[in-house]
Amino acid sequence: MAALPYLLVLLPALFSLLREWRVEVLALALFAVAWHWLVVTAHPGWVARPWVVAGYFVVLLAVVAALVRADTVFTVTGVGTFLQCFALLPGLWAYAGVAVTVGVLVAARPADGRTPVELLASFVVGVLVTSMAGLVFQTVTEQNERLKQTTARLAALAEENAELQAQLLTQAREAGVLGERQRMAREIHDTIAQGLTAILTQLEALGDVPGAGERLATVRGLARESLSEARRSVRALRPVPLEESPELAAALTGVAERWSRVAGVPAAVSVTGAARPLHPEVEDTLLRVAQEALANVARHARAGRVVLTLSYMDDVVALDVRDDGAGFVHEPGRTSGFGLVGMRQRVTRLAGRLEIETAPGQGTGISATVPAIPAAARS
Repeated sequence: MAALPYLLVLLPALFSLLREWRVEVLALALFAVAWHWLVVTAHPGWVARPWVVAGYFVVLLAVVAALVRADTVFTVTGVGTFLQCFALLPGLWAYAGVAVTVGVLVAARPADGRTPVELLASFVVGVLVTSMAGLVFQTVTEQNERLKQTTARLAALAEENAELQAQLLTQAREAGVLGERQRMAREIHDTIAQGLTAILTQLEALGDVPGAGERLATVRGLARESLSEARRSVRALRPVPLEESPELAAALTGVAERWSRVAGVPAAVSVTGAARPLHPEVEDTLLRVAQEALANVARHARAGRVVLTLSYMDDVVALDVRDDGAGFVHEPGRTSGFGLVGMRQRVTRLAGRLEIETAPGQGTGISATVPAIPAAARS
Protein backbone atom coordinates (compact mmCIF):
# COMPACT_ATOMS: atom_id res chain seq x y z
CA MET A 1 0.00 0.00 0.00
CA ALA A 2 2.81 2.42 0.82
CA ALA A 3 4.42 1.87 -2.60
CA LEU A 4 1.22 2.48 -4.59
CA PRO A 5 1.55 6.31 -4.86
CA TYR A 6 5.07 5.88 -6.25
CA LEU A 7 3.94 3.27 -8.79
CA LEU A 8 1.03 5.43 -9.95
CA VAL A 9 3.55 8.13 -10.89
CA LEU A 10 6.46 6.07 -12.20
CA LEU A 11 4.51 3.61 -14.37
CA PRO A 12 2.62 6.29 -16.36
CA ALA A 13 5.92 8.18 -16.68
CA LEU A 14 7.57 5.07 -18.12
CA PHE A 15 4.79 4.57 -20.72
CA SER A 16 4.83 8.26 -21.62
CA LEU A 17 8.61 8.43 -22.03
CA LEU A 18 8.69 5.25 -24.11
CA ARG A 19 6.27 6.86 -26.55
CA GLU A 20 8.05 10.22 -26.58
CA TRP A 21 11.11 11.33 -24.64
CA ARG A 22 10.45 14.63 -22.89
CA VAL A 23 12.69 16.03 -20.19
CA GLU A 24 9.90 18.03 -18.57
CA VAL A 25 7.81 14.89 -18.06
CA LEU A 26 10.74 13.10 -16.43
CA ALA A 27 11.50 16.10 -14.23
CA LEU A 28 7.86 16.50 -13.10
CA ALA A 29 7.49 12.77 -12.36
CA LEU A 30 10.68 12.67 -10.32
CA PHE A 31 9.64 15.81 -8.45
CA ALA A 32 6.24 14.27 -7.60
CA VAL A 33 7.95 11.14 -6.25
CA ALA A 34 10.49 13.17 -4.25
CA TRP A 35 7.76 15.45 -2.86
CA HIS A 36 5.66 12.52 -1.62
CA TRP A 37 8.74 10.83 -0.10
CA LEU A 38 9.83 14.03 1.70
CA VAL A 39 6.48 14.90 3.28
CA VAL A 40 4.78 11.51 3.85
CA THR A 41 7.43 8.78 3.90
CA ALA A 42 10.53 10.45 5.35
CA HIS A 43 8.69 12.65 7.89
CA PRO A 44 5.43 10.90 8.86
CA GLY A 45 5.01 13.26 11.81
CA TRP A 46 4.55 16.21 9.46
CA VAL A 47 1.16 14.99 8.22
CA ALA A 48 -0.27 15.66 11.68
CA ARG A 49 0.01 19.41 10.93
CA PRO A 50 -2.93 20.73 8.85
CA TRP A 51 -0.93 23.44 7.11
CA VAL A 52 1.69 20.90 6.01
CA VAL A 53 -1.02 18.62 4.56
CA ALA A 54 -2.63 21.57 2.76
CA GLY A 55 0.71 22.60 1.26
CA TYR A 56 1.42 19.00 0.27
CA PHE A 57 -1.83 18.70 -1.70
CA VAL A 58 -1.47 22.11 -3.35
CA VAL A 59 1.97 21.28 -4.70
CA LEU A 60 1.02 17.69 -5.58
CA LEU A 61 -2.11 18.75 -7.51
CA ALA A 62 -0.16 21.39 -9.39
CA VAL A 63 2.40 18.78 -10.48
CA VAL A 64 -0.35 16.23 -11.37
CA ALA A 65 -2.16 18.89 -13.42
CA ALA A 66 1.04 19.65 -15.35
CA LEU A 67 1.63 15.94 -15.99
CA VAL A 68 -1.96 15.36 -17.18
CA ARG A 69 -1.64 18.40 -19.42
CA ALA A 70 1.53 16.90 -20.88
CA ASP A 71 0.09 13.39 -21.31
CA THR A 72 -3.38 12.10 -20.40
CA VAL A 73 -1.88 8.80 -19.29
CA PHE A 74 -1.06 10.58 -16.03
CA THR A 75 -4.79 10.63 -15.22
CA VAL A 76 -4.01 7.33 -13.49
CA THR A 77 -1.84 9.28 -11.05
CA GLY A 78 -5.03 10.83 -9.72
CA VAL A 79 -5.92 7.47 -8.16
CA GLY A 80 -2.89 7.83 -5.90
CA THR A 81 -4.01 11.34 -4.97
CA PHE A 82 -7.46 10.01 -4.07
CA LEU A 83 -5.86 7.47 -1.74
CA GLN A 84 -3.82 10.19 -0.08
CA CYS A 85 -7.00 12.24 0.46
CA PHE A 86 -8.61 9.45 2.44
CA ALA A 87 -5.35 8.58 4.22
CA LEU A 88 -4.33 12.12 5.27
CA LEU A 89 -7.52 14.20 5.47
CA PRO A 90 -10.08 13.74 8.29
CA GLY A 91 -13.80 13.19 7.82
CA LEU A 92 -15.55 15.30 5.16
CA TRP A 93 -12.28 17.01 4.25
CA ALA A 94 -11.31 13.78 2.48
CA TYR A 95 -14.34 14.10 0.16
CA ALA A 96 -13.56 17.77 -0.40
CA GLY A 97 -10.05 16.77 -1.40
CA VAL A 98 -11.47 14.16 -3.79
CA ALA A 99 -13.72 16.78 -5.40
CA VAL A 100 -10.79 19.18 -5.85
CA THR A 101 -8.64 16.41 -7.32
CA VAL A 102 -11.36 15.38 -9.80
CA GLY A 103 -11.80 19.02 -10.78
CA VAL A 104 -8.07 19.39 -11.39
CA LEU A 105 -7.98 16.21 -13.52
CA VAL A 106 -11.00 17.27 -15.60
CA ALA A 107 -9.69 20.78 -16.07
CA ALA A 108 -6.15 19.68 -16.91
CA ARG A 109 -7.19 17.25 -19.67
CA PRO A 110 -7.39 18.78 -23.16
CA ALA A 111 -10.97 19.76 -24.00
CA ASP A 112 -10.99 17.83 -27.32
CA GLY A 113 -14.15 19.61 -28.34
CA ARG A 114 -16.15 18.63 -25.23
CA THR A 115 -18.93 20.96 -24.16
CA PRO A 116 -19.14 22.46 -20.64
CA VAL A 117 -22.04 20.12 -19.89
CA GLU A 118 -19.88 17.10 -20.75
CA LEU A 119 -17.05 18.44 -18.60
CA LEU A 120 -19.47 18.96 -15.70
CA ALA A 121 -20.86 15.47 -16.14
CA SER A 122 -17.32 14.03 -16.11
CA PHE A 123 -16.64 15.96 -12.91
CA VAL A 124 -19.82 14.73 -11.16
CA VAL A 125 -19.33 11.13 -12.23
CA GLY A 126 -15.68 11.21 -11.17
CA VAL A 127 -16.57 12.63 -7.74
CA LEU A 128 -19.35 10.07 -7.16
CA VAL A 129 -17.31 7.07 -8.26
CA THR A 130 -14.25 8.15 -6.31
CA SER A 131 -16.29 8.99 -3.21
CA MET A 132 -17.95 5.57 -3.26
CA ALA A 133 -14.57 3.89 -3.58
CA GLY A 134 -13.22 6.10 -0.80
CA LEU A 135 -16.14 5.24 1.43
CA VAL A 136 -15.38 1.55 0.95
CA PHE A 137 -11.70 2.25 1.63
CA GLN A 138 -12.49 4.15 4.84
CA THR A 139 -14.93 1.46 6.01
CA VAL A 140 -12.40 -1.31 5.49
CA THR A 141 -9.69 0.73 7.22
CA GLU A 142 -11.92 1.45 10.23
CA GLN A 143 -12.95 -2.20 10.47
CA ASN A 144 -9.31 -3.27 10.38
CA GLU A 145 -8.51 -0.76 13.13
CA ARG A 146 -11.40 -2.00 15.26
CA LEU A 147 -10.29 -5.56 14.64
CA LYS A 148 -6.77 -4.70 15.82
CA GLN A 149 -8.15 -3.05 18.96
CA THR A 150 -10.42 -6.03 19.64
CA THR A 151 -7.52 -8.43 19.17
CA ALA A 152 -5.38 -6.36 21.55
CA ARG A 153 -8.17 -6.36 24.16
CA LEU A 154 -8.63 -10.11 23.80
CA ALA A 155 -4.88 -10.64 24.23
CA ALA A 156 -4.92 -8.46 27.35
CA LEU A 157 -7.92 -10.39 28.72
CA ALA A 158 -6.19 -13.70 27.99
CA GLU A 159 -3.08 -12.50 29.83
CA GLU A 160 -5.19 -11.30 32.75
CA ASN A 161 -7.03 -14.62 32.81
CA ALA A 162 -3.72 -16.49 32.86
CA GLU A 163 -2.55 -14.35 35.78
CA LEU A 164 -5.79 -14.97 37.67
CA GLN A 165 -5.50 -18.70 37.05
CA ALA A 166 -1.92 -18.65 38.30
CA GLN A 167 -3.07 -16.76 41.42
CA LEU A 168 -5.82 -19.31 42.04
CA LEU A 169 -3.35 -22.16 41.69
CA THR A 170 -0.96 -20.38 44.04
CA GLN A 171 -3.70 -19.78 46.59
CA ALA A 172 -4.80 -23.40 46.38
CA ARG A 173 -1.23 -24.58 46.85
CA GLU A 174 -0.72 -22.20 49.76
CA ALA A 175 -3.95 -23.41 51.35
CA GLY A 176 -2.69 -27.00 51.14
CA VAL A 177 0.71 -25.95 52.47
CA LEU A 178 -0.95 -24.04 55.31
CA GLY A 179 -3.02 -27.06 56.30
CA GLU A 180 0.03 -29.32 56.27
CA ARG A 181 2.03 -26.71 58.18
CA GLN A 182 -0.61 -26.52 60.87
CA ARG A 183 -0.65 -30.31 61.21
CA MET A 184 3.16 -30.39 61.45
CA ALA A 185 3.09 -27.53 63.93
CA ARG A 186 0.82 -29.54 66.23
CA GLU A 187 3.09 -32.58 65.89
CA ILE A 188 6.22 -30.54 66.65
CA HIS A 189 4.57 -28.86 69.63
CA ASP A 190 3.28 -32.12 71.08
CA THR A 191 6.46 -34.16 70.57
CA ILE A 192 9.76 -32.47 69.79
CA ALA A 193 9.19 -29.19 71.63
CA GLN A 194 7.92 -30.91 74.76
CA GLY A 195 10.76 -33.44 74.61
CA LEU A 196 13.38 -30.69 74.34
CA THR A 197 11.74 -28.81 77.21
CA ALA A 198 11.98 -31.93 79.37
CA ILE A 199 15.64 -32.41 78.42
CA LEU A 200 16.44 -28.82 79.35
CA THR A 201 14.61 -29.21 82.67
CA GLN A 202 16.67 -32.31 83.49
CA LEU A 203 19.93 -30.61 82.48
CA GLU A 204 19.19 -27.59 84.66
CA ALA A 205 18.33 -29.88 87.57
CA LEU A 206 21.59 -31.77 87.03
CA GLY A 207 23.62 -28.66 87.68
CA ASP A 208 27.39 -28.64 87.16
CA VAL A 209 29.15 -31.99 86.98
CA PRO A 210 32.88 -31.90 87.77
CA GLY A 211 34.92 -32.39 84.58
CA ALA A 212 31.94 -32.11 82.27
CA GLY A 213 30.92 -28.49 82.76
CA GLU A 214 31.98 -27.33 79.27
CA ARG A 215 30.25 -30.20 77.51
CA LEU A 216 27.08 -29.75 79.56
CA ALA A 217 27.07 -26.04 78.65
CA THR A 218 27.35 -26.99 74.97
CA VAL A 219 24.52 -29.50 75.32
CA ARG A 220 22.34 -26.92 77.07
CA GLY A 221 23.08 -24.37 74.33
CA LEU A 222 22.23 -26.85 71.57
CA ALA A 223 19.03 -27.90 73.33
CA ARG A 224 17.92 -24.26 73.79
CA GLU A 225 18.72 -23.47 70.14
CA SER A 226 16.80 -26.54 68.96
CA LEU A 227 13.85 -25.68 71.18
CA SER A 228 13.86 -22.12 69.83
CA GLU A 229 13.86 -23.41 66.25
CA ALA A 230 11.05 -25.83 67.04
CA ARG A 231 8.93 -23.06 68.51
CA ARG A 232 9.66 -20.83 65.51
CA SER A 233 8.60 -23.66 63.21
CA VAL A 234 5.34 -23.93 65.12
CA ARG A 235 4.74 -20.19 64.59
CA ALA A 236 5.88 -20.43 60.91
CA LEU A 237 8.64 -17.88 61.45
CA ARG A 238 11.94 -17.57 59.62
CA PRO A 239 15.02 -19.40 60.92
CA VAL A 240 16.92 -17.59 63.68
CA PRO A 241 20.10 -17.04 61.58
CA LEU A 242 18.11 -15.18 58.91
CA GLU A 243 16.34 -13.10 61.54
CA GLU A 244 19.66 -12.13 63.10
CA SER A 245 21.41 -11.56 59.73
CA PRO A 246 18.94 -10.63 56.98
CA GLU A 247 21.56 -11.26 54.28
CA LEU A 248 21.81 -14.92 53.29
CA ALA A 249 25.60 -14.88 53.01
CA ALA A 250 25.98 -13.43 56.52
CA ALA A 251 23.48 -15.96 57.91
CA LEU A 252 25.41 -18.84 56.31
CA THR A 253 28.65 -17.48 57.74
CA GLY A 254 27.11 -17.37 61.23
CA VAL A 255 25.79 -20.92 60.89
CA ALA A 256 29.20 -22.17 59.69
CA GLU A 257 31.04 -20.44 62.53
CA ARG A 258 28.73 -21.83 65.22
CA TRP A 259 28.90 -25.30 63.69
CA SER A 260 32.69 -25.12 63.48
CA ARG A 261 32.99 -24.27 67.19
CA VAL A 262 30.80 -27.21 68.17
CA ALA A 263 32.14 -29.77 65.66
CA GLY A 264 35.78 -28.67 65.85
CA VAL A 265 36.07 -28.67 62.05
CA PRO A 266 37.09 -25.53 60.08
CA ALA A 267 34.30 -24.27 57.83
CA ALA A 268 34.75 -21.52 55.25
CA VAL A 269 32.04 -19.59 53.36
CA SER A 270 32.59 -17.88 50.00
CA VAL A 271 30.21 -15.92 47.75
CA THR A 272 30.39 -15.52 43.97
CA GLY A 273 28.28 -13.31 41.74
CA ALA A 274 26.25 -10.23 42.65
CA ALA A 275 24.54 -10.91 46.00
CA ARG A 276 20.95 -9.67 46.17
CA PRO A 277 17.88 -10.18 48.38
CA LEU A 278 15.88 -13.26 47.45
CA HIS A 279 12.39 -14.50 48.26
CA PRO A 280 12.21 -15.70 51.90
CA GLU A 281 11.37 -19.27 50.85
CA VAL A 282 14.49 -19.39 48.66
CA GLU A 283 16.76 -18.13 51.45
CA ASP A 284 15.10 -20.36 54.05
CA THR A 285 15.54 -23.42 51.83
CA LEU A 286 19.24 -22.79 51.16
CA LEU A 287 19.91 -22.12 54.84
CA ARG A 288 18.17 -25.36 55.87
CA VAL A 289 20.14 -27.29 53.24
CA ALA A 290 23.37 -25.85 54.64
CA GLN A 291 22.40 -26.75 58.21
CA GLU A 292 21.46 -30.32 57.27
CA ALA A 293 24.59 -30.78 55.17
CA LEU A 294 26.80 -29.58 58.02
CA ALA A 295 24.95 -31.83 60.45
CA ASN A 296 25.66 -34.78 58.14
CA VAL A 297 29.34 -33.85 58.00
CA ALA A 298 29.54 -33.78 61.80
CA ARG A 299 27.76 -37.14 62.14
CA HIS A 300 29.26 -39.16 59.33
CA ALA A 301 32.09 -37.57 57.35
CA ARG A 302 35.05 -37.42 59.78
CA ALA A 303 36.17 -34.43 57.70
CA GLY A 304 39.07 -32.09 58.31
CA ARG A 305 37.60 -29.13 56.41
CA VAL A 306 34.28 -27.94 54.95
CA VAL A 307 33.75 -25.26 52.29
CA LEU A 308 30.38 -23.61 51.58
CA THR A 309 30.04 -21.68 48.29
CA LEU A 310 27.02 -19.47 47.57
CA SER A 311 26.80 -18.59 43.85
CA TYR A 312 24.46 -15.92 42.51
CA MET A 313 23.71 -16.27 38.79
CA ASP A 314 21.28 -14.55 36.44
CA ASP A 315 18.24 -16.74 37.03
CA VAL A 316 19.35 -19.26 39.66
CA VAL A 317 21.28 -19.34 42.93
CA ALA A 318 23.36 -22.33 43.98
CA LEU A 319 24.77 -23.54 47.30
CA ASP A 320 27.66 -26.02 47.32
CA VAL A 321 28.75 -27.76 50.54
CA ARG A 322 31.91 -29.83 50.16
CA ASP A 323 34.00 -31.72 52.70
CA ASP A 324 37.18 -33.81 52.54
CA GLY A 325 35.79 -36.60 54.69
CA ALA A 326 35.15 -40.30 54.28
CA GLY A 327 32.43 -40.06 51.63
CA PHE A 328 29.98 -42.87 51.00
CA VAL A 329 28.47 -45.02 48.28
CA HIS A 330 25.62 -43.02 46.79
CA GLU A 331 23.00 -44.86 44.77
CA PRO A 332 20.72 -42.39 42.91
CA GLY A 333 17.03 -43.05 43.52
CA ARG A 334 17.63 -44.99 46.72
CA THR A 335 16.35 -43.55 49.99
CA SER A 336 19.21 -42.45 52.26
CA GLY A 337 19.28 -42.04 55.98
CA PHE A 338 21.62 -39.07 55.85
CA GLY A 339 18.90 -36.43 55.66
CA LEU A 340 19.25 -36.16 51.90
CA VAL A 341 15.58 -36.90 51.33
CA GLY A 342 14.52 -33.86 53.35
CA MET A 343 16.98 -31.63 51.51
CA ARG A 344 15.79 -32.89 48.15
CA GLN A 345 12.16 -32.32 49.07
CA ARG A 346 12.87 -28.74 50.14
CA VAL A 347 14.73 -27.97 46.91
CA THR A 348 12.23 -29.74 44.66
CA ARG A 349 9.36 -27.78 46.19
CA LEU A 350 10.94 -24.64 44.66
CA ALA A 351 11.43 -26.32 41.25
CA GLY A 352 15.14 -26.68 41.97
CA ARG A 353 17.52 -29.62 41.89
CA LEU A 354 19.83 -31.31 44.39
CA GLU A 355 23.00 -33.04 43.18
CA ILE A 356 25.34 -35.24 45.21
CA GLU A 357 28.94 -36.07 44.37
CA THR A 358 30.64 -38.57 46.63
CA ALA A 359 32.70 -41.73 46.76
CA PRO A 360 34.32 -43.67 49.60
CA GLY A 361 37.45 -41.84 50.74
CA GLN A 362 36.90 -38.86 48.40
CA GLY A 363 34.67 -36.60 50.45
CA THR A 364 31.17 -35.40 49.63
CA GLY A 365 29.78 -32.50 47.67
CA ILE A 366 26.15 -31.43 47.89
CA SER A 367 24.88 -28.82 45.41
CA ALA A 368 21.43 -27.21 45.71
CA THR A 369 20.26 -25.01 42.81
CA VAL A 370 16.98 -23.09 43.00
CA PRO A 371 15.39 -20.26 40.98
CA ALA A 372 16.66 -16.82 42.01
CA ILE A 373 13.19 -15.45 42.82
CA PRO A 374 13.64 -11.80 43.86
CA ALA A 375 12.55 -10.65 47.29
CA ALA A 376 9.71 -8.54 45.86
CA ALA A 377 8.07 -11.51 44.08
CA ARG A 378 5.77 -12.52 46.90
CA SER A 379 2.57 -14.40 46.27
